[in-house]
Amino acid sequence: MNRLDGKTALISGASRGIGAAAARLMISVGANVIIGDVLKTKGEETAEILGPNAKFIHLDVTDENDWSNAVDLAVDQFGGLDILVNNAGLFLGRDFSDISVDDWNRLANVNMTGVWLGTKVATDALAKRGSESSQGSAIVNISSVAGLVGSELDPLYSMTKGGVTLFTKSTALNFGRKGHKIRVNSVHPGVIQTDMGEQTFVSRAQQHGTNDIKKSRDVALAGHPIGRLGVPEDIAKGIVFLASDDAGFMTGSSLVIDGGLTAR
Repeated sequence: MNRLDGKTALISGASRGIGAAAARLMISVGANVIIGDVLKTKGEETAEILGPNAKFIHLDVTDENDWSNAVDLAVDQFGGLDILVNNAGLFLGRDFSDISVDDWNRLANVNMTGVWLGTKVATDALAKRGSESSQGSAIVNISSVAGLVGSELDPLYSMTKGGVTLFTKSTALNFGRKGHKIRVNSVHPGVIQTDMGEQTFVSRAQQHGTNDIKKSRDVALAGHPIGRLGVPEDIAKGIVFLASDDAGFMTGSSLVIDGGLTAR
């Protein structure tokens, strides 16, 4: 189950964290992966570790030309594009009243413009491969639990991730109307032990007027009924499922992987 034999994926923000974990798992179940990231050294290291089925390319998700180059690389190196994972994201961790217009533009450009551009540029390649597959091709957008419920730490982050959630549903409907066999689903992680996850602990401590990061971590942990924080591999497994033919009857759906955080 959840095999990706012969499929090719493009993952943004894939040099580390959830993106790198997804790339690693995809390759282990038969896929080729384009590692897209602005972190050149880390991205090249990740691709080298993953072997010949991984290729790195510089990808600034706010740059349409970078997206075009990444899709072209997938087609040239591996013959097409079956899976797009819009994973790159930004978290500021500050109150909305403390954020400048420049800060907002940076947040919105990465978290929303990047998802739109990736989807726009990859559509033709995905539609072509989707037409050749019984279950179609797939887009997996990485949203957040903050795209389902409010975020007290960063309301504007929640605003952008809510936009990703509804863009997912809307593009699923749009592709269906156009007759494109492209499934679009979103993943909603809880607090995951990545660099961004660590940033949330720091932000919580600062917003509560303390430098007690351990206490912030304990508060986050207490919010997860399952009894632990998530790790990148937890989310990678959900991404691979949605990308696989096993999720062939899912589109416009939200897969919540949050240790019970939003069950309260």
